[in-house]
Amino acid sequence: MPDKDQERLAAELGAAGGQLMRRLRAASPQGELTPTQRSVLGRIINDGPATIAALARAELVRPQSMGVTVGSLEERGILARSPHPTDGRQVVFSLTEHGRRTIETVRRAKQNWLAVAIAERLTPEEQRTLAEAAGLMRRLVQE
Repeated sequence: MPDKDQERLAAELGAAGGQLMRRLRAASPQGELTPTQRSVLGRIINDGPATIAALARAELVRPQSMGVTVGSLEERGILARSPHPTDGRQVVFSLTEHGRRTIETVRRAKQNWLAVAIAERLTPEEQRTLAEAAGLMRRLVQE
């Protein structure tokens, strides 16, 4: 059972993580991708091409909602459809080369913002502490 200090640390870490994520989203090119679109693209990058139904199940949304998200990404040339390899009634969506470049642009902008913030706002000692904290945070989320 966690004590009060551990509960307070958990709350502070959660709040700081949320603020960091909002700052990183703000650093990405304006209007480039919505959080839902980024999540869908992350799934396709990590898990490979997918159907709308599979993406909807993974994201806990209705297939109709996922259809709108995927349709928007397809319209922008970020995703492309192709026949399902085993079920001719379905289609799968995969990342296009334009999609890969778009994601790389977003990632680079976020990483650049964070690298500049670390360099300008933290002392070398604080940067070493942050590097240690990053390792600890990775341990916290490992399954």
